[in-house]
Amino acid sequence: MAGCLALCDIARNKASGHCGCADSSPKPDPVPDTEETVIETSTTAEQKTDPSQPSLKQRYLQLLLLIIGSGTIYPVVYMRQNFEGSMLETFDITRAQLGECHSILGIVFFLTYLPSGWLSDKLPTRWLMSLSMAGTGFLALWLSTAPEFAQIKLIFIGWGITSGLTLWGALIKGTSLLAPHDQQGRFFGLLESGRGLVEALLASIGLAVFAYFLNSVGTGTSGSLTAVIWFYGLVAIGFTPILFFALRTSHMEAPPDPNSRGISGLFRDLKQLLTNQKIWLAAIVILVGYQIFWVTYSLAGLLQSIFQLSAVTVGAITVGRLWMRPLGGVLAGFIGDYFRVIPFLGVLMLIAGGLLALLPSLPATAGVMVLFPMVLLIGLFTYGVRGIFWATLDECDVSASTRGLAVGLISLLAYTPDIYVPMVQSWALANWSGQQGFQIYYGLFGASSLLGFVAARQLTRLNKA
Repeated sequence: MAGCLALCDIARNKASGHCGCADSSPKPDPVPDTEETVIETSTTAEQKTDPSQPSLKQRYLQLLLLIIGSGTIYPVVYMRQNFEGSMLETFDITRAQLGECHSILGIVFFLTYLPSGWLSDKLPTRWLMSLSMAGTGFLALWLSTAPEFAQIKLIFIGWGITSGLTLWGALIKGTSLLAPHDQQGRFFGLLESGRGLVEALLASIGLAVFAYFLNSVGTGTSGSLTAVIWFYGLVAIGFTPILFFALRTSHMEAPPDPNSRGISGLFRDLKQLLTNQKIWLAAIVILVGYQIFWVTYSLAGLLQSIFQLSAVTVGAITVGRLWMRPLGGVLAGFIGDYFRVIPFLGVLMLIAGGLLALLPSLPATAGVMVLFPMVLLIGLFTYGVRGIFWATLDECDVSASTRGLAVGLISLLAYTPDIYVPMVQSWALANWSGQQGFQIYYGLFGASSLLGFVAARQLTRLNKA
């Protein structure tokens, strides 16, 4: 691997005409309207022509606020991951009813992808993010009262709005506009990794709060879970004014397009996006990357049922995979920007798909010493893919004023694996027993990485043309 990096570095230096030494020769005065002036990195060029543009340090600080803001929302929305049994007991509901609530959440997400993008083109990011955080927090406080099941469903509908409609488009568009053109990979990689760290930190504190109230205070399961929900809700509400006022001078907003007003402007923008070939290629890349990642949700079942590992061992392996999220996103982002992010994403997807297809084909007698590093590698590459696949948006020649709408349109297609991947899993495991069923399930989606690779290559070719 090191040899490959070295060869790529040499090739890149030759192509760009750079050597390892500094050029101390005097430089001529800059000439306006020349090609050399245009190809400066966006941050430097903007700062030279407009001192009001943010420095790279300011961009990273604003990215940090986006990471913290979005990271405070999801721990309570997906509290089921750590507190499913306690939720069933506290709210006196069945597992099927809790599943119904999450199905409602998924439906609201799907229905609001496109409106979320459109909304992010109309309202400032800090308003939408602040509304998302405060709304999620107050809905959590409502949930802490242990309401009836009908009200719980209303809370999940509300969470679908605050973590979908008002958040998703603003978060992705804001990051895309915040990142310089040559640093899209690292900004999206840091967004994914940072969110993972914030969510893991809050989940860990939530578990500590639960254990403290359960064991030291003696409030019982219901009282302990209520304390956790209050903690999550107050954190989201408490960070709201910080983000709102800290982003008041953000540069994540685009000036409104005077030609995009009303329904006619919306349909004109949609037609323009739908006829943009690069939008479809980006959607295919993200769809393939997301469905490969989706398959990893079944890793625990594979390890326990096919490789006969104990529940404790499986838990340790899958937790180890979760820690690949911050590492994978950052590495993929910085390495992708060093080479070229879209071609690198295609290669990353091929490797992730290949590893995924290989795992269930290992001998059933394979031990922890083989399976643990395999799962960690799969986690590293799949989180890397997920961390940077939205960097494709900057390559689609979409104006800043309609970039949010593009996010919504791409998401509408790219996140359909939430619907069909579980169906494919059920079909494969029902029609082929044991290891063969997992081989077909993992093999199908592992092989789809070739489609993602081809789409990434085509997107790169179009941008070179």
